[in-house]
Amino acid sequence: MDRVIYSPTSTINQRRFWGVIATLLLFLPACWTSANEQAILEGERFHPVQGTQGMVATSHTLATDVALKVLKDGGNAIDAAVTAGFALAVTQPRSGNIGGGGFLLYAPGDGKAPEAIDYRETAPAAATETMFQDSDGNVVTELSRFSHKAAGVPGTVAGLAMALERHGTLSLKDALAPAIRLAREGFVVPHRFTEGLEQARNRLERWPATKAAFYREDGAAPQPGEVFRQPDLADTLQRIADQGVKGFYDGKTAELIVTEMQKGGGLITREDLLSYQPAIRQPVHGTYRGHDVYSMSPPSSGGAHIVQILNILESYPISEWGHNSANTIHHMAEAMKLAYADRSEYLGDTDFVSVPLTGLISKRYADQLRTTIKANKARQASDIGPGDPAPWESPETTHFSVVDQWGNAVSNTYTINFSYGSGITVAGAGFLLNNEMDDFSAKHGTANAYGLIGGDANKVEPGKRMLSSMSPTIVRKDGRNVLVTGSPGGSRIITTTLQVLMNVIDHNMNIQTAVSAPRIHHQWLPDEIRVEQGISSDTLALLEARGHAIRTGNAMGAIQSIMIGDDGTLYGGADPRRSTSSAMGF
Repeated sequence: MDRVIYSPTSTINQRRFWGVIATLLLFLPACWTSANEQAILEGERFHPVQGTQGMVATSHTLATDVALKVLKDGGNAIDAAVTAGFALAVTQPRSGNIGGGGFLLYAPGDGKAPEAIDYRETAPAAATETMFQDSDGNVVTELSRFSHKAAGVPGTVAGLAMALERHGTLSLKDALAPAIRLAREGFVVPHRFTEGLEQARNRLERWPATKAAFYREDGAAPQPGEVFRQPDLADTLQRIADQGVKGFYDGKTAELIVTEMQKGGGLITREDLLSYQPAIRQPVHGTYRGHDVYSMSPPSSGGAHIVQILNILESYPISEWGHNSANTIHHMAEAMKLAYADRSEYLGDTDFVSVPLTGLISKRYADQLRTTIKANKARQASDIGPGDPAPWESPETTHFSVVDQWGNAVSNTYTINFSYGSGITVAGAGFLLNNEMDDFSAKHGTANAYGLIGGDANKVEPGKRMLSSMSPTIVRKDGRNVLVTGSPGGSRIITTTLQVLMNVIDHNMNIQTAVSAPRIHHQWLPDEIRVEQGISSDTLALLEARGHAIRTGNAMGAIQSIMIGDDGTLYGGADPRRSTSSAMGF
């Protein structure tokens, strides 16, 4: 008997909806996915679909649609992922990008070892350790966030091209074709697109090229239902299609980038662009309750700390305690604190610093950390510092997940950092520059925009990749891919991804419920548990009695996930926290 599966793909940021939604989710079917827009009811969109041969989950329906077509036409997961990545650069400029960078995790369906492609941005050759400090040594946040100096050398084009060359079957030209069409012919603007430009107006309008690219001649943002076109971006993408990677890092596009840098006092030079190279990394690998967990290695901190937290929690009866019970949240928060304290000291680009990765993800180290957790009392952040994990060795982002008919899986997270990055558009090229330089430690012990404390391991150095929290993750069981996931969310990426894994493995949730369920977050400093609306007030009172400070905030993350059933059936979970999220299968 055929199963009819539904997936809501609307925003649930308004706190008053969370209590109702969280309760309803417990009674929803075993899996939801979405096929195409067909019904709108009370702001909720539902899409019946089944997926047995391919599945795509992204944060924008149009990107999901073009990537799914690639799978239907016989392309593999890498082909579809690269197509989606470029399409998101057109349809979701606040986070999809060719002006930023990220990480791609690929796990072959035949059980061969997963591979990670690191296409994180790098610091320009002229970067210095104190470049974001004034003459008195004080950090000047405007420089690291909203100036031309905030931009690292972009890696997205090189990274997606490398993935396609290593594992794809499409040409780069074919993978770019849908994005070029969407940029040149335009697409219908959804509400979220308009809302984002209105919210960021004061920051974006200060840059003439950005104002010209994203706002109408009368100064208004494109309105829902209008067709939005990006001719400069279309020309930029066409140069990449015609000339390959050189069409971005050399020639006219490179000239436009360098001219923009010179105009605004930025540091990226032609030599920086020509010398940029993505890197092949070995993913972080851990185990959790009989599952193999693969995630991104440094310069991302995501994989290391997901595995570290899971190691700490593995000895607790999480399933018996129950989802989002006081016991479960207390122990999760205490484990999160310990991991984020270690992040502040040890994590950085392994091409420049030694990271004690083996120690951080070892079960023995987790056993040691677990002894510091008290069952009924929260430890104050001031009492916690980085541990000793020897030996030493080598909010705006977007994520998408893809699985093809052969079981190959791709988990990709990329970003320009803040929503709309630095806000600076490369004049004549039509794309926004990242402000990833803020992810370096501008000064030892000083927090970045996400409140994350950094140390010398993540100081600014020429050619270095800045530390990230991006956590594209693939879970295997008995050598078979079973879960593909990842999220945006700055410092909350790690804990968002962690909770979806736990929701599936510990609480046996279907993938949509696992994605939609209310989340919590603790990052050591500030010393508080941030929670989404929907967690019982009784539970929060029990946590406060144990000494936790609680802060209820907006929705966290926008995780796009795929689960593979024992019979090979694909189940997609699109995060309702973004109104344009979409999972489609066939």
